[in-house]
Amino acid sequence: MKTSDFTTTLLVDQTPEELFDAITNVRGWWSEEIEGSTENLNDVFTYHYEDVHRCKMKLIEVIPGKKAVWLVLSNYFKFTKDESEWTGNKIIFEITEKDNKTQLEFTQLGLVPEYECFDICSNAWTHYLRQSLLSLITTGKGQPNGTGKPGTPDEKKLAAAESKQ
Repeated sequence: MKTSDFTTTLLVDQTPEELFDAITNVRGWWSEEIEGSTENLNDVFTYHYEDVHRCKMKLIEVIPGKKAVWLVLSNYFKFTKDESEWTGNKIIFEITEKDNKTQLEFTQLGLVPEYECFDICSNAWTHYLRQSLLSLITTGKGQPNGTGKPGTPDEKKLAAAESKQ
């Protein structure tokens, strides 16, 4: 049965361990606005992008070189009617070897087309994984967002709208 949860894959030449290390360097590819540790089982970290998006994550499964799972403990979106979309979702990074390459399968269990944020969120994950994480693992430098530094076209629009208020 096909699920409607958001999923995307990435294929790289680096080892599973190198990909895993890049994934757990969340500040290096997703956001410079991360507080807390992002590497070990039961670590809790917070993310925020201006006053547009905030969330708190807990690492509930960590298998170096193979898998990391984040549980979304809380979430806030300024741009959705249900500000808590994502709360309770699981964000899964599964690493496998495929055709002499390393594959990342990313799934956000619960990020479904019925969510108001689905288009913005799926576009953002696609950007952060296929551009920023890929850049981090291949060049050593990702393209995370940060204060006054939107990372995706949608973040740029949201930041521009925020600054006009």
